[in-house]
Amino acid sequence: MHTPVTIIGAGLGGLTLARVLHVRGIPVTIYEAESSPSARAQGGMLDIHDYNGQLALEAAGLMDEFHAIVLEGRQAMRVLDRDGTVLLDKADDGTGGRPEVQRSELRRILLDSLPAGTVRWGRKVSSTRTLGEGRHEVTFADGGTVSTSLLVGADGAWSRVRPLLSTATPEYAGTSFVETYLFDADTRHPAAAKAVGGGMLIAPAPGREIFAHRESGDTLHTYVALAEPQDWFDAIDFTDAAAATARIAREFDGWAPELTALITDGDTAPVLRPHYTLPTGHRWDRVPGVTLLGDAAHLAPPNGEGANLALLDGAELGQAIAAHPDDIETALTAYEEAMFLRSAEPPTFEGVELSEIFSGDNTTHGLIDMITEKGK
Repeated sequence: MHTPVTIIGAGLGGLTLARVLHVRGIPVTIYEAESSPSARAQGGMLDIHDYNGQLALEAAGLMDEFHAIVLEGRQAMRVLDRDGTVLLDKADDGTGGRPEVQRSELRRILLDSLPAGTVRWGRKVSSTRTLGEGRHEVTFADGGTVSTSLLVGADGAWSRVRPLLSTATPEYAGTSFVETYLFDADTRHPAAAKAVGGGMLIAPAPGREIFAHRESGDTLHTYVALAEPQDWFDAIDFTDAAAATARIAREFDGWAPELTALITDGDTAPVLRPHYTLPTGHRWDRVPGVTLLGDAAHLAPPNGEGANLALLDGAELGQAIAAHPDDIETALTAYEEAMFLRSAEPPTFEGVELSEIFSGDNTTHGLIDMITEKGK
């Protein structure tokens, strides 16, 4: 089977590309390994920025739908010292440029905006190959194949499309998250809920951090960040939830109990999320008929920008294709030049370079200074 525009991956970037092409009358097919939209939890909160993610949603004609899923008040931010002292407490006054939404809800409005059948579920890619003259073939795990005049890899960190363009592979970034959730927090975990406040909590120290978000439904989502090698985490048996929780909590001995409760009182088993990265400034020479977006192109540790950049990649690629429908190479060149420039910037979190957050003896105050300086 031959399709003109083929997207691998129904994440936020791939769906945005499909939507931008759809509203401009260009048909597209997405192939997704997951069996259905509900096959996997879609993660936590996303702050969608007015300088990238929201521009993409505007290009997709979905701003009304976006505003309808914004969780009010979640732009509030607190920075606490290890002893629980509140060092920064910023209320959400509604004027910020990074409203928060649940990732699952954002994906839903993108899926709902596409014609039925656009996404082909349960199609896991096993390999891709060049056919020549700008055409490529995709082979699926079930043995089926499709050929396409334009192949877009929106398939994340371990992209099966990337090898057509680049020999780069993700490497461990030196940090990992351990995630847990606290449910019915205001009644069952009041001290932790008070510490988090109405939005986001950051409690940093050199090489470790407790980061938590108040999500919908009175839920606290905790991300414990640790700068440790992979073999350190390999020594922890995450199939034994109690033992794994205790081991992670030991790294925060002496911290305020309302902070450590975000680890020890979790209502779900701790989940390890190692961070991987592609080289900063990853790029490739133009190969006819194929390109990448999102994590497939510029994977970086979680920093608040990944989803926003994937959205913007999808929107800008769609706009470039629509502007040059009869000259795909011109479209891809224009898209890649802009994408390479923005992905060459070092990864940041809230405008602060990640390397600065996890180093130095004055991490907490340094973070506050940098956030303040950048108008956060």
